[in-house]
Order: sequence, then structure tokens, then C-alpha cells
Amino acid sequence: MKRTLGRLSALSFALSLSWAVNANQSFEIEHLPKVKNAGNVVLSQDGKLTAYTLSNPRDMVAGDEDGRPDTHMYLIRGDDAPVLFVSAKGGVSGIQFSHDGKHIFFKSKRDGDEHTALYSIASDGGEAVKRFEFDTSIGDYALSKDAKTLYFVAKEKDDKKDLSKKGFKAYAYEEEQRLNALWTVSLDDDEAQATKLFDTGHVTDIDFAPSANRLLAAVAPTNLIDDFYMLRDLVVIDAATGEEQQRFDVPGKLGGFELSANGKFVALHGGTDMHDSSDGVLMLADVKSGQITQLTADAKQNIVDIDWAGSDILAVAHRGVESALVLYSSKGKEKRVYDTPSDIVVRSADIADGEIRVIADSPQHPREVFSVERRKTEKLSDHNAWLSEFDLASQTSFSYEARDGQDIQGLLITPKGEQPEQGWPLILTVHGGPEAHYSDGWLTGYSLAGQFAAADGYAVFYPNYRGSTGRGVDFAKQHQNDYAGKEFNDLVDGVNALASAGVIDADRVGITGGSYGGYASMWGATALSEHFKAAVAFVGISNQVSKFGTSDIPNEMHLVHSLKWPWEDNWMNLIERSPIFHAGKAKTPILIMHGEEDTRVHPSQSMELYRSIKVRTETPVRLVFYPGEGHGNRKAAAQYDYALRLMRWMDTYLAEDATRMSPMPEFDLGMEDRLKKDDEDHDTGKE
Repeated sequence: MKRTLGRLSALSFALSLSWAVNANQSFEIEHLPKVKNAGNVVLSQDGKLTAYTLSNPRDMVAGDEDGRPDTHMYLIRGDDAPVLFVSAKGGVSGIQFSHDGKHIFFKSKRDGDEHTALYSIASDGGEAVKRFEFDTSIGDYALSKDAKTLYFVAKEKDDKKDLSKKGFKAYAYEEEQRLNALWTVSLDDDEAQATKLFDTGHVTDIDFAPSANRLLAAVAPTNLIDDFYMLRDLVVIDAATGEEQQRFDVPGKLGGFELSANGKFVALHGGTDMHDSSDGVLMLADVKSGQITQLTADAKQNIVDIDWAGSDILAVAHRGVESALVLYSSKGKEKRVYDTPSDIVVRSADIADGEIRVIADSPQHPREVFSVERRKTEKLSDHNAWLSEFDLASQTSFSYEARDGQDIQGLLITPKGEQPEQGWPLILTVHGGPEAHYSDGWLTGYSLAGQFAAADGYAVFYPNYRGSTGRGVDFAKQHQNDYAGKEFNDLVDGVNALASAGVIDADRVGITGGSYGGYASMWGATALSEHFKAAVAFVGISNQVSKFGTSDIPNEMHLVHSLKWPWEDNWMNLIERSPIFHAGKAKTPILIMHGEEDTRVHPSQSMELYRSIKVRTETPVRLVFYPGEGHGNRKAAAQYDYALRLMRWMDTYLAEDATRMSPMPEFDLGMEDRLKKDDEDHDTGKE
């Protein structure tokens, strides 16, 4: 049941959370590696076979080697249970059925492969076969109707002599211009050589309409990530000759896209203009005229996935903290909203021959595969059935009115058991972007304390502050040209609303988040220090001036956030909206963490705030770097370490008897001893 709590009394709030669970365990950090998430799902053309990927994290406690999650492929035949079909160390990606459904194609880097190659496996079973390996890794790809011709995205081989072993490792920053091209090769001939089909710009993704022999490619002018975000066009290409037939100048950011079966139209979701921070508006492009029509520009939603359904378009729309599976006509008319359960959040969908499969999650489970039919939605996979043994904390929606009257939505997780008289301590968790949003699904991960924080007695609040997606273009643009203004005031107003409702103890509030959420956490520890007793900032922004000069997305920063260049009478505005400017006010103990290889928000951003607070105050501050990690931790050990540090910092400074100026704790994690103990518990069943 979804509930809007607002300024309810403490008594009515407590009553609204009562729901029965037959379970006896609490979710802890050590359970994170057991969480499996279904990834992309695809249907065969006749709708009888379903294939999907499943992410399997490495488990350091169980003795796994450090690394990213392994990704396997599962197959469902009709209504049968899922069967593990391809297991691979490292991963399986890009799964596609052949048109006749007899084979499943996928990408993988298996034993002996120098680069990611293309494989296939018969859908009735057998061994996977390598179908094609290129000189470099294969990116996006498409197959002809008979599966005899492959179209794929890849870089050309670098023929420059490698002198790095002699010590010549210098490179020119942002001048590596080996761009992705579009290639084609026959899969019928083992000796066939790939031919370059199109190389005007940097190709990132492709789609194919076999009946029209037309390819559609997303093309950026360079391989810089800034151009990927802001300057990609869609190009229609003759699959036989490589000739450019049409080019669509996408008005803003580009999301997903797909050619119609006859090759005459393109369905896509993107930004309404260059200042739209998101790609959440459904659009239709006419291949012949080159015209793009925005179908849902005024809708209070964010489109996150699309698929052609005959002449209609099936779209996954996120609306506030909920989701909807919607069938649109090519004119933008909402023909049907499918009756999916209110307690799941749909993330992606595929449709074939009237059959619909979606990936969805809920507050009770991570992402699984569901079938959607006219009168029912059925859960087809259950890779997290073990969670039924857990006494999961309650999750509800919580809406409040900001100081200027704006309605703000969020999600609240509260501990089991009796609410303390003064309310629970709170961990305010701020999403990045800010062009993102929290949906009412599974909200626990290595940097999202959700269930494991609630198990330790914390309430956790996830606000969709101004600038968030899911509520239309206008709401998402409200943060622009106002760094740390109304958007971060919304965070304080949310804390105050929870305190007024008697839910939380306003004297025991911590703030955390990554990227833009890290910026919010740094701002909360400095400019808004009086509101927070602890802060944990991850890959955050501390100096808007130096961030401009060190980030790999300066144009996006300008076009969809600041709306002004620094030199446009904007220097002081930017510095005053920077946590380092307010470091002298910092009374909030802050733990700062950052990946050493981060190019989005340079590690120097964390160094600047660390140095400013350490020199200017006596406030506890600690800076932790993660070697080999970028804008977010990907490997198991770094994720485990992060979760432990996050909770230890909150435990230290949000304890009932803690003060802001608590002495710096001895923060030796004793990881070896911890793993040893966890391993013993694992062996004896104490989980």
C-alpha cells in the first residue's frame, strides 16, 4: 500500500506502518552480495521464449576474488521456470534472438579472447559458439533477418607502435580520436573480413529494420563523454551501401531509440531542448521528412524505455515514485495503461507477438522478470527468494510542502519495532544528477543504506528534490541557475517535515549521497552544518569553479545546470555555491570518499574540501580514496569497504550520547578480522 504521510501525527504514522511479515532476520551489509538483479530482457519473435541477464555480485565473505559482478543468461520457455543457460566469468551482454528464434546471440569475453566477441547458442541447448571476433571489442550490434550478416560498432585497430614498455607513456588529453565506426561482416564465411560501412563521427548505438534494409545510428562528433550527453544525432543509413539517408538533429539529450518494422519512423525518448537535463520525453521521427514530433513534452513523467508494438509504442513511464506501462499511438495518444501491481516499479520492457516481459522491483525484492497480460501480471523469476526469510523494514512514500509551497515527494524506510519517543535517527540519502529520481522499489545497495541501516535502528529518507526527474520537464528544470539553492533547501525542509510528524529525532540527522548527492552532503556539512550531525560524501563537488575545469562534462554543466559560463559574470556566484567557500562554518563531522580514477568529478574536488575543513576548523574530517575506481565503486571489495565506513561514521556521530565534536574514532576497519569472522558465521549458518 502506498501512503502519503506529510505532516501526520506520530501516532497515525506508526499505525500506518503496521503490516504482517512472517520472517525473523534483519538485512545486514553482509547480505548485499546475495542480492541478484535481472538485467535486460528480450523475447523471441513468436513470444514463446524469454531470455534475460542476471547480475551476480562477488562475495568477499564467501571467499570470491575481488571484481565486478558476473552476469549470466537465463532462458524461460513459455510458462516454465527460468533455466541458467549461459554462465560466464565476467559477463554476458547484448542478448538478442535470431529472427527465427533458433539461436540467442550475445557478447562476452571468454577464455582466450583478447576483446569482447560475439557468440551464439542454440535456443534448444548446447554449447556456445564464437561467431565473430574483431580487432577491438564489439559494441552495439544488429543482425540481418537470416542472421548471416552482422552489423556492429567498434573502433579500428590502433596500429601505432606501443612504446610504453620503453617508458613513453605521455598522451595528449582529450585528443585520443580513435572513433567508433559502423562495420559489417558475413557470419557465413569464417574467413570474411569486416568492412567499414559508416565512419562519419563517433557511433555509439545502432538499430536495424531488416524489411527496409535500413540502419539507425546514434552519432556524436567525437568520443568525448560531453558530446555523448549533449551532441548525439540520429542517422539513417542504407545497410547495403552505408549511404546516409537522413539525419535527425535531436533537440536535447538522446535516450533510447528504435526503428519501426517498415523503417519509416523512429520512436525515441529524449530532451525537449538543449537545456533539458533529462531524456524523458517520448518522440516520433519521420524518416522521409526528417521531422521530429514531441509527443509527451507536457506530461508529468519521465520515459525510461520504449519498444514498438505494431504501429503503437510501448513505453515505461516513471511518474513520481511510481511507474506505468503505457501504450501510445504514434500521435501520442495514451491508448492504454496496463494494470501492473502498484507495489512494483517497472524499469524496462520488451514486447513480441502480444507477449510483454518487464524487469521490475519492489520494496520487498530487487529486479526480477515479470510477464504482463491483459488481466494479470506474473512474476516469472525469483532469484531473491531468500529475502522471504527476512524481516524487512517498512517503506512508504512521504510528501511534504517546501518553504515556498512546492510539493516534494520522497520515500521513507523505517525500522521494525516500536518508534522511540524522540523519533528515530535519520540518514538522509540524496540522489545524484540531479536529473535522476528514486522510485518506490528496492532501495538498498552498497551506498544506499536502506534495509541495513533500518536494521540498525535508523530511518532512511530518499527525497526527490527539485531538479529530479519523474515529474515532468518543468520540475526537472527548477534547479537550474540556482546551485545549492531551492534544491538543497528542499532537503532541509524534508528533515523538518519528518521531525514535525514525530518520525525522526532532528538532533540526530546524517546526510549522504554520491556525485550531486555528494555535493549535497558537502553542502550539508558546511553551509547547512547546523542541520546535520554527520555527513558522508561520495565523489562529490566541493568547488564549482575548479569542477568546471577538471570535469569531462563542462558543456552539460553549462547547458543543463548553471546556464552560464563561469566568465559570464558568474565567478563569485559559483564560488559562493561551493562547499569550500563555507568550510569555516563546518561543525558536521564529514567522511569524504572518492574513486581515484574518477573523470566526471575529479578526486581533487574531495581533496579541496578535506584540506579546507582540516586547516580552517577542528571538525573531524577523513578522506578515503579507492584506487582503480571511478565515478562510483564497481568492485566487490570497494563496495563492501564503502558500506562499512558509511555505517561506522553514522554510528559514531549519530549515537544518542554523541556530540558534534566527538573525538575522531580509531577507524581501522580490521577488514581481515571482519572477513574472518564473517566467514566463520557463513560456515556455521549465522547469517
